[in-house]
Amino acid sequence: MTGISDERRTVKVSKYLSKHLRHQPERIGIALDANGWVAVDELIRAAAEHGFRMCRAELDHAVAVNDKQRFMIDGDRIRANQGHTVAVDLELAPAEPPAYLYHGTVARNLNAIRAEGLRPMARHHVHLSPDRDTATRVGARRGRPVVLPVDAGAMHRRGLVFHMSANGVWLTESVPPRYLRFPG
Repeated sequence: MTGISDERRTVKVSKYLSKHLRHQPERIGIALDANGWVAVDELIRAAAEHGFRMCRAELDHAVAVNDKQRFMIDGDRIRANQGHTVAVDLELAPAEPPAYLYHGTVARNLNAIRAEGLRPMARHHVHLSPDRDTATRVGARRGRPVVLPVDAGAMHRRGLVFHMSANGVWLTESVPPRYLRFPG
């Protein structure tokens, strides 16, 4: 696939997958299993029945080129790697994080984060990046990014649990303010 129209189509397919594999599977009549998987053929059929036609090659391409590797295909099934607002168990084992992880946000969120720390909001976990560059890209989706270093090593020593998703995103239930470094 080449060209702007192909890129736009790939983005459309990726956004469609995010919406229905992470947030609203019921909207197109699919049911994720306990671990977030659904048969690829079932997803393609349900999408078509709800006005969004895609072929297996388009789906495979959107999964393969996704910059954040949001999805995983295992044989004839697919799931999102993290970011769900629906109940799923991704079967991620606890993992020891690096000393520091990073969270990308924007300045308008800083007062709430100073008061409450990082919370998962509608998701199951807080998402943390392994490096500043990735966190900067995450924060830039909402405006001018602010990157907050997270003392993940100290959190881990205190017994807070971390998991790493298949695409390298670090997940934890919350980050209390004392483990964050704020700018200025």
